[in-house]
Amino acid sequence: MREYLPVLIVGAIIGTFALVFILAYIALQRSKEKFDDNERHMEDKVLIGRLLHYAKPYWKNFVLVFFVMLFSIVYDLLSPLLIGHIQDTIKDPFELSYLFKLVAIYAGILVVSLVCTYLQAMVLQKTGQKILSQIRLDTFTHIEKLSHEQLNNIPVGKLVTRVTNDPNNISFLFTNILVTLCKNSMVVVGVLAAMLMLNYALTLMILCFVPFVVLFTVIFRKFSRRVHRAVSNATTDLNTYLSENLSGMKITQIFNQEENKYQDFAKRSAALSKAKFNRMYVFGIFRPMVYMLFVSSQMCLFYFGAKGYINDTSFLGQTITSATVVSFYMYIGRFFNPIQTLAEQFDMLQRSFAGAEKIFTILDMVPQVVDEEDAIELEEIKGEIEFKDVWFAYKPGEWVLKGVSFHVEPKQTVAFVGSTGSGKTTILSLICRNYDIQKGQILIDGIDIRKIKISSLRKHFGQMLQDVFLFSGDIRSNIILRKEDITDEEVMEACRYVNADSFINKLEKGLDEPVRERGNNFSAGQRQLLSFARTIVHKPSVMILDEATANIDTETEILIQDSLEKMKNIGTMLIVAHRLSTIQHSDNIILLSHGEILEQGNHQELLKLKGNYYNLYTLQYQKQQMHKN
Repeated sequence: MREYLPVLIVGAIIGTFALVFILAYIALQRSKEKFDDNERHMEDKVLIGRLLHYAKPYWKNFVLVFFVMLFSIVYDLLSPLLIGHIQDTIKDPFELSYLFKLVAIYAGILVVSLVCTYLQAMVLQKTGQKILSQIRLDTFTHIEKLSHEQLNNIPVGKLVTRVTNDPNNISFLFTNILVTLCKNSMVVVGVLAAMLMLNYALTLMILCFVPFVVLFTVIFRKFSRRVHRAVSNATTDLNTYLSENLSGMKITQIFNQEENKYQDFAKRSAALSKAKFNRMYVFGIFRPMVYMLFVSSQMCLFYFGAKGYINDTSFLGQTITSATVVSFYMYIGRFFNPIQTLAEQFDMLQRSFAGAEKIFTILDMVPQVVDEEDAIELEEIKGEIEFKDVWFAYKPGEWVLKGVSFHVEPKQTVAFVGSTGSGKTTILSLICRNYDIQKGQILIDGIDIRKIKISSLRKHFGQMLQDVFLFSGDIRSNIILRKEDITDEEVMEACRYVNADSFINKLEKGLDEPVRERGNNFSAGQRQLLSFARTIVHKPSVMILDEATANIDTETEILIQDSLEKMKNIGTMLIVAHRLSTIQHSDNIILLSHGEILEQGNHQELLKLKGNYYNLYTLQYQKQQMHKN
């Protein structure tokens, strides 16, 4: 019994570590972790199944990699036997030519293994990038389908992270983990088979360490998934903060809040740093634990192999030769190397699963505004619009529109006026079906808009908003929006029609003039004229102007007013404006208050009523006169 004392000490140390990890695992299971409302926790098998769906079109590539991988596995299985045989050969009297032959065989197997590893890496990288591109495209496309309400509830930084960072985390799964796990599993099985044939007693001794490897791996998996989620959440929080505050940096500078914003950023950065440190801490414990089992198995091999003379040593009735010890030493390395690599693979695997979980959370969001099964395509519309007892609320019970009904004839110009929050902009959003109403009916040319495909409906609308959004690029791309069948002549014709040519012709590069982020190298009026040209060039049947004349200088307002007069001849026009002077010539003016229509008629008719519109117009007129004086 005394001679096995060193082995018992090793076993006691390993058992102590195992007990500590089991207690930590139990404590983790009992702890309650708080997650975001939108957080989901999917089973690994579900995540793998959904990710493999993306790999299915490239199954031939993976089959090729599998067969290439078999050649590299041959090296892992045969090299220990060859080294052990060479050791026996050089110990006894030997022929040099035979030694050269063995070395040549070993070198040949090594070269084949290296070539196969190169081919495997190249095929996997190309295939993996194609898969990731498809995941990004699917995620971006799905985000485009989400309703305005859903997009308002999700920070932009979070969406950016889902399309960029998270797919990068998944890349390890397709370019490394799946194939490596498959290869390592085959290597482990092959090594076990070779060791059993070589010496089953020593193999059984090595297998005593396997339960501890499994135990440590299971516990590591639980901790690893948790810390990866924490890193992902902290990264999303930081990206969201950056996305918002970099866009609003001017406000930060105007109000001298740089120090406060720095402190906020430092707090989020520290949270991300802490989360990553915890991930490294978990990984830093698991890898040494597996390495400890590897070293312990080698120590036991040398202990039993060194008892007595190295040759003809007996262990459990089997003879151990020096060649057996050398081969087993190499086989132990081949056996534990995949398991040690499993630490890194598990780290990357959990990172991939955490990223996939975040992406599928977005992909599983059901768009709130979707086409009905029997929705139709509309090749053209006349522009007749009717609201029938429409009720709408952004939040349940908080009605923004209360039984609104009105009718717009084709090519009419209708203006909506009223105080802030009266429901003007909401009406315009509902016509484009950015939201779905709760009660009532909205008709376009006598057809319920829910019976029309969303893409078909919106392509007939042209929207000009107060806050004009211009994309980075040039003037041309911002007007045509990448539509290929629009010529430069058509673009310039639209620009002349809305008076945008008055400043475009003065630019050095004309339509090729660069547009910086959000068009900040153009004035508000210039951006508005470009939005008009963008609308006209797409030839809409219904034009929507939401405070399009607000916050612009008088000179530009004159150009815009002239543009509006021309645009009235194109189709139906719906206008929201606070300046009543801009909508005096409308065919119909609808005055809203708290989601209800109080008055409607043309300018002269409403003035004669001497009601709310009359009071509002008189108040604005008096302010204008005071301003002139």
